[in-house]
Amino acid sequence: MLYYLMQPIVSVTGLTKQFANLTAVQDLSFSVQEGDVYGFLGQNGAGKSTTIRMLLSLIKPSQGQIRIFGKDLQTHRNEILAQVGAVIEKPDVYKYLSAYENLKLFARLSGVKVTETRLMDQLNQVGLLHRAKDTVKTFSQGMKQRLGIAIALVHDPKLIILDEPTNGLDPQGIADIRNLILHLSRDLKKTVIVSSHLLSEIEQVATRVLIIDKGKKIIEGNALELFDPSQTIVELQTFDNAAALTKLQHSQWQKNLQPQRDAAILVKLDRKEIAQLHRDLVAMDIALESLQPRHSLEDYFLQVTSGNQHVDTYTN
Repeated sequence: MLYYLMQPIVSVTGLTKQFANLTAVQDLSFSVQEGDVYGFLGQNGAGKSTTIRMLLSLIKPSQGQIRIFGKDLQTHRNEILAQVGAVIEKPDVYKYLSAYENLKLFARLSGVKVTETRLMDQLNQVGLLHRAKDTVKTFSQGMKQRLGIAIALVHDPKLIILDEPTNGLDPQGIADIRNLILHLSRDLKKTVIVSSHLLSEIEQVATRVLIIDKGKKIIEGNALELFDPSQTIVELQTFDNAAALTKLQHSQWQKNLQPQRDAAILVKLDRKEIAQLHRDLVAMDIALESLQPRHSLEDYFLQVTSGNQHVDTYTN
């Protein structure tokens, strides 16, 4: 029997973007599989929007390769983007036109021929059918975001990219966008990349997650594993962290080690394994200064990104 590896919809390798003396994205690699809701998580200024603009060919990478639908973005740009829908920050819509008129206009600009029934169906998909004939100037920001997503869907793309779609929304607007993302994935079978600095939002929609900080990948993985409440991040401080890390890298705990920030050693494990870790540290003659369990991904996220200066952002 022959087995075929599924080719990722998006494959990014060694992506780097340099602006004068600022490296916004550095040697970033990741892949998005068909059907993923891929959560792109990081603090403001981490490099998320720069990466998304490169994915949409709005800016050119300094180095690296982007392949979408198995094709190189640089050489197949128009062909690829014809199958991609995106909302970058606040959608650019015409406030004196109705929702329907906006959708019809953008369909025409995209060269897509669709019936009124189809356009109304798209407005229904994003919960705006009852406001189809109302001018956009009367819409809340959340409704404008949903209209922007309807516009992104007008040409029936395979891949949808949403950059901070809940920015500036009230709790109801955030819930509406969250439910819409789940609808796009589960019911319309779309692949979705969604960036956010709100861990709680990514946790509720993502199937896979990439955490980025200062333009570099920190961790990428299955959301069920990353958000598993039984898993704990243990922060170790020893009297010689460099020597302790070397010993751990040559032990059974090597697979549990997490990317470091500051001087701490981070180990991801089941809570029941903490006692065994402690016994092994003693057996390896590692002198502990402290061993502190961090009981949530939120704690880990703050530890491995740029610190606690924006704690309120992640705990809303």
